[in-house]
Amino acid sequence: MADGGTPATPPIPGLPAATSGTPAPTSIHGRQPGLREVLLIAAAVVLTVLVAAGVTALLPREGQAVVFDTPLLIFVLIFGTAIVLWRILRSPRT
Repeated sequence: MADGGTPATPPIPGLPAATSGTPAPTSIHGRQPGLREVLLIAAAVVLTVLVAAGVTALLPREGQAVVFDTPLLIFVLIFGTAIVLWRILRSPRT
């Protein structure tokens, strides 16, 4: 018997255990980003890519060769992905 005098029911395999009636949070911070935030991030990404393309076009041929003929872009993508993952992992949990 459980604490309240009622028999405890065993958990059913494959189903989550019953909780104390607390609702599951919708996200870590209690709300999800809205359309405005998503559009701002998308615009920032597009602007960053356009600026990078413009800067690359201004480089001399040797500089463009470094950008296009070496694995520089792969290293930049790996570094950017590592930063994003690091920020996600160190975000506060509430």
